[in-house]
Amino acid sequence: MSTTTATTTDTRRSLRGVLRLDAAASGALGVAAAAGAGVLDTLIGLSTPLLLGVGVFLVVYATGLVLLAGLRAIPRLLTWVVVLGNSAWVLMSLALVVGAWDQLTVLGVVVVIAQAAAVAVFADLQWTQGLRRR
Repeated sequence: MSTTTATTTDTRRSLRGVLRLDAAASGALGVAAAAGAGVLDTLIGLSTPLLLGVGVFLVVYATGLVLLAGLRAIPRLLTWVVVLGNSAWVLMSLALVVGAWDQLTVLGVVVVIAQAAAVAVFADLQWTQGLRRR
């Protein structure tokens, strides 16, 4: 096996792993947000419909990531879509903290910032494993 083939195979394997990890985290957060929206609204200070919508979106997103990770060849364009989408999610999360500062509880601020940090890590890993190394 040549070095180029091994690197490409290792890169794809690493990207698949990061996509699957992102899917697991997004799916878990999505299920928690959707299932617990009625309780989480008072705990974190966001409305039940918003939490439900975000939860459903995250479950659908996680499903898409699982499907993408399962492709024989992961298209570069779709990797860019994931990286840019995750980056936009981070920015929107930070904007939510600023814009809803008076609505969010302390726990809400912590949760929104923590999940934004995790998504930023995923975006970075997806970029380094899927785009920069190719």
